[in-house]
Amino acid sequence: MEKKLARWLLTSAFLGFFLTETRAAEKSRPPNVILVLVDDLGMTDLSCYGSKFYKTPHIDQLAKEGVRFSQAYSSCTVCSPTRAALMTGKYPARLHLTDWIPGHDYPKAKLRPPDWQKSLPLSEVTLAEQLKSAGYATMSIGKWHLTPDLPKGDQAYYPDQQGFDRNLGGYSAGKPPSYFSPYQIPTLEDGPTGEYLTDREASEAVQFIERNRDNPFFLYLAHYAVHQPIQGKIEVVAKYKDKNKAEEKHTDPGYAAMVESVDDAMGTIRDALKRLKLEGDTIVIFTSDNGGLIGPTDNSPLRDGKGSAYEGGVRVPLIVLWPGKTQVGKVETDPVITMDLYPTVLEMTGIRPISSVVDGMSLVGLLRSGAKVQRDALFWHYPHYHPGGATPHSAIRSGDYRLVHFYEDGHDELYRVTTDPGERKDRISSEPERAKELRNRLEAWLKLVDAQLPVANR
Repeated sequence: MEKKLARWLLTSAFLGFFLTETRAAEKSRPPNVILVLVDDLGMTDLSCYGSKFYKTPHIDQLAKEGVRFSQAYSSCTVCSPTRAALMTGKYPARLHLTDWIPGHDYPKAKLRPPDWQKSLPLSEVTLAEQLKSAGYATMSIGKWHLTPDLPKGDQAYYPDQQGFDRNLGGYSAGKPPSYFSPYQIPTLEDGPTGEYLTDREASEAVQFIERNRDNPFFLYLAHYAVHQPIQGKIEVVAKYKDKNKAEEKHTDPGYAAMVESVDDAMGTIRDALKRLKLEGDTIVIFTSDNGGLIGPTDNSPLRDGKGSAYEGGVRVPLIVLWPGKTQVGKVETDPVITMDLYPTVLEMTGIRPISSVVDGMSLVGLLRSGAKVQRDALFWHYPHYHPGGATPHSAIRSGDYRLVHFYEDGHDELYRVTTDPGERKDRISSEPERAKELRNRLEAWLKLVDAQLPVANR
């Protein structure tokens, strides 16, 4: 009897110790991270950002539970530089990766671009590499577009060479040949005929989450949508065709259907997190790589859109859900930019940056307590031409003001974007001292990051 009691006490003590250790391990487990990047999604392309035509209930719910930023910026007016900035925390100008890969050719333009970097260097320490080294399972799904422009890309620069355990769909191209299977994407096996790409991306995301439910994971879901070609699901397009579009600035049913499919993907992923009881352990970040493309959408009241020098080209949605850490439903007005997500995710997960140079600033204090980011300016540099209207330019946003310097003729434009988001009133003549100060600071920054400048086209 005494031996049985002793064995029982020993077993109970062991089980108690095991359960205590298990609970402690579960409690100390770092959060999962899901980073959703949508291609070409404009600032006003969500219901929670003002659209009355596009329907996005799942993303709206994310905003209701998390923090929605009203003055978030992409690092560039086009995609590849922003994606590089997201992966490295560095300004595109510092990386010398300043245009979409491979860029446009304007042989008769007044200026020609510098000899810029046309891939993300393997020497850069990516966000995925940081997380993987800390024990995270990592996966990239969707668009990559940081690979040399070769017929099938250069596999040495694919996501699985940049810290991701697996790459599904990422290669050199910036848009899919088709949003319906067969997709003709070399890194994505075709699904059943007619399968929709955004749905497939969501399904693969759920499978990754299920496989890694017991381990911390980092999912980078870079939707090909809503980039051209404008191809929504037929039944969803039909629904928007029948919708009353009176007095609406958003009217394209094909584009609306693509936006809705991105929203459906968010719903699919969040349903999976809830089913797997991972909601409280998972950070979800949602944003876009640049402003919306004029034509399929309308970014007003912002001026212009993708490929332009103005606010419509670089203002984007940004929503961050950090369960238990952030104020529910908060709208944050502090200006932030793509590179900030790199140090933010690292601080959220308790990982020390390996890279000695990070231009972004952590938003953790801002998210948790509203502490403003200690930074007095944001910068852009685009020494290229783009059919969206851009000519070579650089820009600075400081406080309420944004100054843009144009290289073709050397002129500057100054706008008070907080009261004039459409950049209609150029204040360069009425506030010359402010313009001079901002221009000097812009010049100093260009030198600091060793920015490449356009040159005369002879």
